[in-house]
Amino acid sequence: MPKKYRWAIVGLGNIAHSFVKYFDQPDGEIYAVCSRSQAKADAFANDHQIPKAYGDLSALLADPQVDIVYVATPHNYHLDTILPALKAGKHVFSEKAITMTSAQLNQAKALAAANQLVLAEAMTLYHMPLYQKLHAFADDHQLGALKMVQASFGSFKEPDPTNRFFNPELAGGALLDIGVYALAFVREFLTAKPYITGTTMHRFSTGVDEAETISLRNANDELANIALTFRAKMPKQGIVAYENGYFTIDTYPRADHALFTDNQGQTQVIQAGASTNAMNYEIADMQRMVAGNLANTSLVKTTDVMDIMTAARQQWDYRYPFE
Repeated sequence: MPKKYRWAIVGLGNIAHSFVKYFDQPDGEIYAVCSRSQAKADAFANDHQIPKAYGDLSALLADPQVDIVYVATPHNYHLDTILPALKAGKHVFSEKAITMTSAQLNQAKALAAANQLVLAEAMTLYHMPLYQKLHAFADDHQLGALKMVQASFGSFKEPDPTNRFFNPELAGGALLDIGVYALAFVREFLTAKPYITGTTMHRFSTGVDEAETISLRNANDELANIALTFRAKMPKQGIVAYENGYFTIDTYPRADHALFTDNQGQTQVIQAGASTNAMNYEIADMQRMVAGNLANTSLVKTTDVMDIMTAARQQWDYRYPFE
């Protein structure tokens, strides 16, 4: 009989509620939750019928029943949970962006490797069935070489300097908040690690990145463009162009369908999975990685994305106050 993995959630905001709502694993259970407030942890556990509630991270990590820690705190606090959890011998599944810098991610990866633990980012699109089907479609229909990937993401935020989206102390800005999705989409299709060929950024009054464009290239001469903004709505749309046709993927972070257009203008809808089951796909894959039944290939993509984001900020001469 397969092992039943016991999960613990650290950070009890909106994403944690979604995680519990969509968690549906026969070989997994949400065993514990943790908040800086014991009262909040107790209330969350009672609302969702979760056995254990902790108001202290060290107490949670000392619980030998915990197998996997899901990090659902704001991204500027991720490392504060990731490192202690890995030191305590727990596998870690962290919300995106997994860390704030490449240096932080490298530190976490080294600790996970030393302790033979799985560290992964909860980047949903890496686990959506649609993307596996699109890769197979490109091969089966001999679409030829990948030439260009485009991704846009615009999310209008009220221009409030006190909001976390615009707070440099909280690693605010469009890049870590929405850029991580666009770059993950691009990296899903590129066949080699990309590097920046050009980028520009517009700053908000607080100094964080309000909007940016990033152009990429890799050793296989595949190109990509990313456009991001916090001050205007834009569709979460991606285009993946091969020699013999292109995919258009709307709402790409949790997409379950895409439109293929060939060079004669003929179209075909490709479907796989269900967007409503998005979180459950990533949870299932994490358990498979922990069980040793799935290679942790998503961490390579996560690393490449973090390296791009770190390099972009260096080119913008934008550093977080704590760096």
